[in-house]
Parts: sequence; C-alpha cells; structure tokens
Amino acid sequence: MVDQENPNEVKTARTTFRILEELKRRNEATVTELTDAVDLSKSSVHNYLSTLERDGYVVKSGNTYRVGLRLLDLGGHARRKKQIYDIAKEEVTALAEETGELANLLVEEHGMGVYLHRAHGVDAVKTDSYIGQRVYLHNTGLGNAILAHLPRDRVDRILDRHGMPASTDRTITDRNELFEELERVRENGYALDDEARVKGLRCVAVPIINNNDEVEGAISVSGPTSRFQDERFREELPAKLQSVANVIELNITYT
Repeated sequence: MVDQENPNEVKTARTTFRILEELKRRNEATVTELTDAVDLSKSSVHNYLSTLERDGYVVKSGNTYRVGLRLLDLGGHARRKKQIYDIAKEEVTALAEETGELANLLVEEHGMGVYLHRAHGVDAVKTDSYIGQRVYLHNTGLGNAILAHLPRDRVDRILDRHGMPASTDRTITDRNELFEELERVRENGYALDDEARVKGLRCVAVPIINNNDEVEGAISVSGPTSRFQDERFREELPAKLQSVANVIELNITYT
C-alpha cells in the first residue's frame, strides 16, 4: 500500500519499523501495548509481529515481544562496510587504554550521529550510549566536530529535519549560537562538550578529514567533569586526539 501524499513511501514498511522502534523503546511489549502505540488493530499488529518473529527479527516470550538478534547481524554488516570503522577501531581502542577513559568513534548518517565503536579504559565511566545508537549532532562534541566541517546549507537541513532539543541545561538550542560554536571548532581543530548531552560528563572530540577535505566522522574521549578539567581538558586531550586523528586520516588516504 502506497501513501497518497508520498507515492514513493510504502506504509507497510514504515509500520514495520515503527513497531521495531517501539519494541526498542519499551524493551519489550505486548500486542495490546503496541496496538495503542502504533494505532493499528490488534489483528494487524499480531500479523506484523508473527511475520517478524518467523523471520527472526523479534522474539516472543510468553505474551511479550522484544527485538531479536537478527537485527544485530544487519547492523554488524553495515558497520563492516564503513571503511573508517576498520581503520579507526584499533586506534580508538588504544586511545581508551592510554587515557583510561571512554573513547568513541561516531559517523553521520541521515543527519544523526551513529556510534560505530566504543572502547573502555580502566577508569571509564558507564554512559547511556552504545554501539549503533543514533544521537543528535548539535549536543555532542563528536557531533559538533562533524557539523563544523559540513557545508552550511547541509547543517541547516539537518537542523530543520531533526531540530535542536535540549538534553541538559547546557545544550545549545539556538541556531546562531551553534554556528558560532562550530566556527570555534574549526579554528581550534577540536570540539569540547561541557555537559551538553549528559550532566556531569565532558568530552573532547576531533574530526576525521579525508584527503578530499570531507569529514568522515569523529573520535572522542569522554569522562567525568572531575577528571576533565583545566589543562587536561583543554590542552592535553585535544593534542592527543589530534595526533590519533592524524594517523587515522593517513591510513584512510593510503588504504
């Protein structure tokens, strides 16, 4: 069935993904709960779930359903197809070991940030982020490192599509203020996230730029504000990240 307002949009496909996203949001759900959430009849929701279960995309336990691991296979395949993942993962892991903190690799897709790799040092804090998670770009150091190196009109389109919701009281939610911040990122060569997405967490991020001056993604080190202060936050970690980024960029160029 085709949406009348957009003939290229297949409603059944969109409904399938709405159900999967709702299962992800709730961790698990019954047919009745999903019926209320996606505004379909119980029989329709049951048919979708039965099909997804048969193909391994959801798992049924009693009366509840949850996302199945077959989706991990698709995500793992997509990640392996990203050249930057294979090139950067060892450098990001080494960065976590050397700093003792949480190191990350993020790329942009459809105007959102996607974590491709994360590595935990001995002192790394636990956060709500995970590999494959999609996050806004405007409220993370990683995202700002990427946005700063995208064309202005592309950034405007991303903000038009996804908005600038606040995660904390330190999130930039004004477009002009964000563009001023992105100018600072370009001038400094790195981005600083001072509790913009998670209260109590700071992050230093740098972009990965290929030989055509296109941003491929960004890497970062994150940690608690108590350990990310003064010289370490504004000098030591930025310099270390820029050094690692340089190695990744060279490997991208000559791979």
